[in-house]
Amino acid sequence: MHRNTDVFVVGGGPAGLAAAIAAARKGFSVTVADGSAPPIDKPCGEGLMPEAQAALKSLGVVLPESAGRKFRGIRFLQNETEVSAEFPLGQGLGIRRPVLHGLLIEAAEKLGIRLLWKASVQGIESGTIHLTEGSVSARWIIGADGGASRVRKWAGLDSTRWRRERMASRRHFRVRPWSDYMEIYWGKRAQAYVTPISADEVCIVLLGDDASSVKFDDALKELPRLHSRIAGAELGSRERGAVTATHRLSRVVRGNVALIGDASGGVDAITGDGLRLAFRQAAALAGAMETGDLRPYQLAHQALQRRPQTMGRLMVELGRRQGIRQRVLGVMSRRPALFERMLAIHVGRATSWDILAASAQMTWQFLGA
Repeated sequence: MHRNTDVFVVGGGPAGLAAAIAAARKGFSVTVADGSAPPIDKPCGEGLMPEAQAALKSLGVVLPESAGRKFRGIRFLQNETEVSAEFPLGQGLGIRRPVLHGLLIEAAEKLGIRLLWKASVQGIESGTIHLTEGSVSARWIIGADGGASRVRKWAGLDSTRWRRERMASRRHFRVRPWSDYMEIYWGKRAQAYVTPISADEVCIVLLGDDASSVKFDDALKELPRLHSRIAGAELGSRERGAVTATHRLSRVVRGNVALIGDASGGVDAITGDGLRLAFRQAAALAGAMETGDLRPYQLAHQALQRRPQTMGRLMVELGRRQGIRQRVLGVMSRRPALFERMLAIHVGRATSWDILAASAQMTWQFLGA
C-alpha cells in the first residue's frame, strides 16, 4: 500500500486531531495515524479553560454544554485559608477526556480527514512515513505522539533546553459537585486538582514530586476538607497514574517535520494549560504550512509557551514552599482583587501594565505580611 497526502499526523490524541482539523480547514488533504483505538483516555485534570474553548472554536469545533459541566473560576484552599476568582471572560468546562476525543474525531471526519487507527508508524524519512503495512508520502509530517515522541527522535529534534518531571494520579468520584469552581487543594507534599465534570461526578488529580506523594489514601489524610467531601463516594473509574513534565526543546521544526502538543514540550499539569497550548499551536502550524515555510511556527511556538511555563514554575514553587505559600494565600484572601488579576494573567486576559501592577502589588503585600 502506498498513498499520498498533503499532511500526515502521527498521533491521534487531541493535539494531533486539532492539528489535522486546522490543516484540513486550510484545504490540505490530511491523514492521521495512531497505534491505539478510540476513544483515547489520558490521566489529566479534564478542565478546559475559557481560552482553550475559544481556541477550539477558532478551529470550528464548538463543544456542547451537555458534554460536561461548566465552572466559573478557580479556588485555592489550604487548611482554613481559601481564595477564589471568576474568569474574566467566559466559563471553564469540565469534560471527560474520552468525550472530548470523540467530539474531535467527529469534527475530523466531517472534514474528510483519513483516520488510521491501530496503525503503527515504524519510521519517517524525507517525505515518507513507514507504517506496519505500507507507506504514505506527505509534504508535511506532524509529530503529535506525546511526551515520549518517536517522531521527535527520528527528526533529530530531541535536543532539550531543560526538563522537570512530576507525578500525577487521577480518580473520578461519583458525588455531586459541591462547588462551581475548579479547586486546588494544597497539602504538604501534593496538590489536589478538583474539576466538576458532570452533575454527579468530579475528577481529582493529585500532583507531587514523586510516586509516594500522589498515593490517594495517604494524600487525602493531609487534605481533610477534601477528604470529607468525597468520604464514602463511589469510584467512577480506576486510578491512573502519569508523569507530568515541564519540557522545553531547542527546536520544534526541522525540514518538513514539526512537533505539536506534548511531543513539542509541555507545561506542568497544575496550570491546566496543556490543551489550550496544543490548540493554539495547531492554528499557528496550519498557517505556517499554508505559506510553505515552517519557520514562523517555531517562533509562534516559543511565544505561546512563555507565559504558561512561567506560571507553571511559580505554581510548582508554591507547592514546594509551604511557608511562602501560606503567606501568599493569606495576602490574596485579604485582597481578592489581586487574585482576580493573577487569574486574568494566567488565562491571557491581561496587559503588560496589568502584569507589572499585579507583580508590584503582590511584592508589596507579601513584604508587609
